[in-house]
Amino acid sequence: MNSLISGKAWVFGDNIDTDLLAPGAYMKGSIAELAAHCLEAVDPHFASGVKPGDIMIAGEAFGIGSSREQAAQALVELGVAAIVAKSFARIFYRNALNLGLPVLFCPALADVAPGDHISVDLKQGLVTNHSRQQQFSCEAIPPQLMEILAAGGLMPHLKQRFAKKAE
Repeated sequence: MNSLISGKAWVFGDNIDTDLLAPGAYMKGSIAELAAHCLEAVDPHFASGVKPGDIMIAGEAFGIGSSREQAAQALVELGVAAIVAKSFARIFYRNALNLGLPVLFCPALADVAPGDHISVDLKQGLVTNHSRQQQFSCEAIPPQLMEILAAGGLMPHLKQRFAKKAE
């Protein structure tokens, strides 16, 4: 995984919960069907408009609510490259990393508008808003979690580790 990600910003506020990300009414369908309804209660154009490589920007408590892994899975299905938020729900944070979706704490992040061009340096913990010529220091993703992201998630990471031990 490249530790430098660039994309278009999708901006959301505080308390984006897992039911908004993975609406309960669609939980029995495929992940593609679930993803097609991701965040429709907040932004009806998100699922159809987000492009692979785009970056989500959010406020406090992103991913609160249930522990459903499908919330992060829906974002992976849509091709979201990273999420930058002021804070995350603990379980969502770990689910995202386990699925290979980078998540970055950035309490100082401000003044990002939808469509701004954003770069995220996961190792350095830097977010650059190229549209507004601003840069923010954030918490870098720790090296052991970067290894999981580099492998594509926790399961691929564990398969690689066990394969090395078997040699």
